[in-house]
Amino acid sequence: MSLRDAIDNFYERLVVDAIDATREEADTADFLTDVMCVALNRLPTRYYRHSIDMMFYLGDEELKEMKQKSLAAVKDARGFVRGHQRE
Repeated sequence: MSLRDAIDNFYERLVVDAIDATREEADTADFLTDVMCVALNRLPTRYYRHSIDMMFYLGDEELKEMKQKSLAAVKDARGFVRGHQRE
């Protein structure tokens, strides 16, 4: 097993949830992948090994704040990617 496979970034899950919440009919997989990359690059990282540990030690208020930051980053990233698309 690779060490890289032993950890995850919690923001990845939150960004996917925010993308799903803001999904539009015309969104393509390529567009949404770019949105995810831009949004994640604008957020801090929050690595964990076991999801149960993350959920146990993460307070409700902190999780709420992380979800809000993720949604804001996705909304900003959608505009950025839309404005920088190649023909």
